[in-house]
Amino acid sequence: MLKHITAQIGDELPQVVFGPVDRTMLALYAGASRDHNPIHIDIDYARNAGRPDVFAHGMLSMAQIGRVVTNWAGLGNLREFSTRFTAVTPVGALVTCRGRVVARLEQKGEPLLKIELSATIDDGTVTLIGDALVSIGEACGR
Repeated sequence: MLKHITAQIGDELPQVVFGPVDRTMLALYAGASRDHNPIHIDIDYARNAGRPDVFAHGMLSMAQIGRVVTNWAGLGNLREFSTRFTAVTPVGALVTCRGRVVARLEQKGEPLLKIELSATIDDGTVTLIGDALVSIGEACGR
């Protein structure tokens, strides 16, 4: 059963906050995702690549930003989800993932809400932006 959603343009979705990012989190994520790129887990490798330290996998933030949408709308209502990485997430960062309803539209007769997404670290740097489309059901949200 799909979750019925009512929302207005400008409504904020409940935030997801994670971190502070630490080396244990990065090692566990590397194992779970099978993304063992050394730039994320080996400080010597990161320094040889010109970075001061390792940094979080972009997909770790993408997963958390996805939770903003699916916690609110339910996985069954998600129709599209896309993101773009804009900056690295350093070790020690606290990450706040946000969503906001920005438009109502219809595709193939299905009423949808467009959600604008972002992940911001505690120094104000936006590290990820994106958007999602969620179904609001045939009779709900109009």
